[in-house]
Amino acid sequence: MTRFNDLTLGLTMLFITNIHPASRSKSARLPRNFSFDPHCNAPSCEVFYCQRNSQHQYQELGSLAFMAQLKQSPYQQLLFYVHGFSNQPEPDVFPRVAQLQAYFDSQQANLVQVIPIIWPCDNDLGIVKDYWDDQKSADASGTSFARALQKLLGWQQQNAQVDAPCLKRINVLAHSMGNRVLRETLFKWQHDYLPSGVPLLFRHVFLMAADLNNQTLEPNQPGRLISQAARNVSVYYASDDLALRASKVSNLVNGIASRRLGHSGPEHLEAVANNVYSIDCDDINTRYDFPKGHSYFIDQNNTSPGAVFNHLYNTIVTGRVEANDQHHHQISESTAP
Repeated sequence: MTRFNDLTLGLTMLFITNIHPASRSKSARLPRNFSFDPHCNAPSCEVFYCQRNSQHQYQELGSLAFMAQLKQSPYQQLLFYVHGFSNQPEPDVFPRVAQLQAYFDSQQANLVQVIPIIWPCDNDLGIVKDYWDDQKSADASGTSFARALQKLLGWQQQNAQVDAPCLKRINVLAHSMGNRVLRETLFKWQHDYLPSGVPLLFRHVFLMAADLNNQTLEPNQPGRLISQAARNVSVYYASDDLALRASKVSNLVNGIASRRLGHSGPEHLEAVANNVYSIDCDDINTRYDFPKGHSYFIDQNNTSPGAVFNHLYNTIVTGRVEANDQHHHQISESTAP
């Protein structure tokens, strides 16, 4: 049986990171070689716009060349992927993005281009220490990526004045603690650059197994900006997600008692914005990621796209979220391939 990763390990892809480079060409000219420091989980204030040419072979392009590539790409839509905690660029993030890209390409050529946002995770032994180190890093990364969002917005506005505007739709898929990075990015973006409020920048935001308080999307909560910045927000959750159970234990150990958004969906669906949808994946999450049931938007067996990916894909294609009048939907075995 063909594995998706066997086909895509050498896939060239664009990516954005705020990880301090382990080494960087002394040349001031771009592009230049770039490499990660696996032992550094301190976020850089600088954001690097790069390209992965193959495994462990990267180049820094610079923001203008990076954005020009996005505009010139044959893909119609962009999907920025923000990974979860304790993930390293290799072998975790890039192979997963390659698998996602292969899924999209197998459904429709040149529809969705997946671009990973790589923030610094620790590789310490022990989940509690790792979790708290990464949580601090996720919060600090918000400042860096807020600058990147502002640069993207400025490029779009300037580009529209001097050249044909880039009309590609922008989507975001945040997984696990990557949701915390997204939330903090939008919070810092408004605080530092947009005191009047964030613009409607994203077509769809997919909050997958979100390691956030399940009230965070409500008014007067820090995650409210997510629904303000997107046309639609889909919250995918599963009550038997073992990784989020460990997250809850880690929070309790440190004196924080809260249900996780990726466990229960929004605490009060009627209290969040009307563009927020609650997607129950409890019936099928372990089918695609056994036994943890945490990364269920891809199939850990690498065989074919699953029911959760199909729901996400249908949302991107149609522009609508499949759900009932109460903005709720349950993905079951009957909808799985």
